[in-house]
Amino acid sequence: MPAGVRLVQKVSSTRAFARIAPHVVPAMDRAVHRLTRGRVLLSAQMLPGVVLTVPGARSGQPRTTPLACMPQPGEGGKDGWILVGSNFGRPGHPAWTANLLAHPEAAVINWKGRDIPVRARLLSGEERAGVWEAALRFWPPYAAYQARIDREIRLFRLDPLEGCDGPV
Repeated sequence: MPAGVRLVQKVSSTRAFARIAPHVVPAMDRAVHRLTRGRVLLSAQMLPGVVLTVPGARSGQPRTTPLACMPQPGEGGKDGWILVGSNFGRPGHPAWTANLLAHPEAAVINWKGRDIPVRARLLSGEERAGVWEAALRFWPPYAAYQARIDREIRLFRLDPLEGCDGPV
């Protein structure tokens, strides 16, 4: 693993990062994503990323959030994505997770400049346990996030709706 990645993982595991990052990282990602018309997502230079748009759980208004993701192979050749509701290891589930729970079939992700309608599914039980282990291999700081909080970090699988392609 490159030294730069190890450094970013170490920094992202700190409480200071958890306080600052939620205010800086998404704003920068949204601005660059908009300016490049969906071609660039800054945080995706470190981890794969999507921009999730889903109606708000209470308002019904579209809410757009840049997020790290884990592209995942799916059944029958249909690939999808895993989203980790870590909230940078802060208390409380991130708002986008409540939005997905309220509107699991109304989400759209922007993946590498393409808008893809998806169906979201909250993972639980053995399936969640297996994906959590993969998430820890993918981004070890998730373990530090989970250790700081009492809630179980939500994991979602996003699958393209019929007629849409998954990760390319």
